[in-house]
Amino acid sequence: MNDGGQRRYGPLGRALVIIPTYNEAENIKPIVSRVRESVPEAHVLIADDNSPDGTGKLADELAAEDDHVHVLHRKGKEGLGAAYLAGFRWGVDEGYGVLVEMDADGSHQPEELPRLLTALKGADLVLGSRWVPGGRVVNWPKSREFISRGGSTYSRLLLGVDIRDVTGGFRAFRRETLEGLGLDEVASQGYCFQVDLARRAVAAGYHVVEVPITFVERERGDSKMSNDIIVEALWRVTAWGVGSRANKLLGRKPS
Repeated sequence: MNDGGQRRYGPLGRALVIIPTYNEAENIKPIVSRVRESVPEAHVLIADDNSPDGTGKLADELAAEDDHVHVLHRKGKEGLGAAYLAGFRWGVDEGYGVLVEMDADGSHQPEELPRLLTALKGADLVLGSRWVPGGRVVNWPKSREFISRGGSTYSRLLLGVDIRDVTGGFRAFRRETLEGLGLDEVASQGYCFQVDLARRAVAAGYHVVEVPITFVERERGDSKMSNDIIVEALWRVTAWGVGSRANKLLGRKPS
């Protein structure tokens, strides 16, 4: 998307990388270390959903050793969207100017984070994209790629958003962007949570930029993807798309 170069953007401010975790004991230390090496000035917030494998305890140990690492302990497993929303609120309350979404399993490469932050200097929201030129996935079965590409294409066409990777979860927001998205109204999870934030950003007129990333399938631990997440995304996207078209036909403002 392009704003025609008309808008001037202020300085970014401090960056907070939010990493939701549930049973990521094998991954949390390596991923935090890579983030700290890639963007030393950034802070990290580990939002742990009371992981039974001890991820929260390991996160506390990291925070005790590094004043750039923080931990948000949550009561239990409530889903990716709820964890990010809690992390966003924590970051906004603490005065961070940039809030970043990143997976704990290494699928999002921290070494690519500087490119997202550089692009954010001239944007409201930057998406790390697998499906733009230069983007790619590594070690994915064709079935998984089909679901991801298909989900992004379906969402893009039905919702009318000019984003190639609308379901991707490696993102950098300006604080002001998040504050303008109506986060208190967001109830979706998983893939659908990412689609929801993207469609809200487009509807609000924010300048959204996609930069290519290499997405690597996790090597340790279990994927959180499930059929329930896919079904939720399908019916919510369909409802949003149908509702939007109905509003246009009836001359009503979108809800």
